[in-house]
Amino acid sequence: MFNIILFGPPGAGKGTQAKYIVEDFKLTHLSTGDLLRAARKSGSELGNRVAAIMDAGQLVSDEIVNELVEERILNAEGADGFIFDGYPRTVAQAQTLDAVLAKVGHPIKAVVFLQAGDDVLVPRILKRAQDSGRADDNEETIKARLNEYRNKTLPVSQHYDPQGTVYEIDGVGTIDEVRDRVSRILQSAR
Repeated sequence: MFNIILFGPPGAGKGTQAKYIVEDFKLTHLSTGDLLRAARKSGSELGNRVAAIMDAGQLVSDEIVNELVEERILNAEGADGFIFDGYPRTVAQAQTLDAVLAKVGHPIKAVVFLQAGDDVLVPRILKRAQDSGRADDNEETIKARLNEYRNKTLPVSQHYDPQGTVYEIDGVGTIDEVRDRVSRILQSAR
């Protein structure tokens, strides 16, 4: 089983590249953003709590996200591997993910770290908001999410770094250029 984490700041292109990785490597895409948006739309009590947190530009608690992710992993029969997109976002989530994957006997093989500066990220996110109508992507929430990323998510790469599984990739360029960079790294990590 080939499990990878697609890592990087909001707007780095994780969602875009995840689609290609799923296609190229036949992995199951696990996007916490998609899981959370689905919960938000559900109108359930959990969905309403998720909506309030996301609208404030904050990250949903580890407990809620871990529960959603573990359920998805344990109920994905026949998966050849997962691409984790937007998860883990904290070291605690990374530790939980490691424990869940240990249950199924298939650890993380690669952490693809897409890198881009704020001068690229903010315009990308604003364009995405305009194109997709995502209410959670506005100037105020973008700044809050980038600060949350720097404070809580960036340390996740340090969690995986001693394992030799972190691959830093320039996330600036055309979609195809970044896709090629990612594909070359994953071919070598497989």
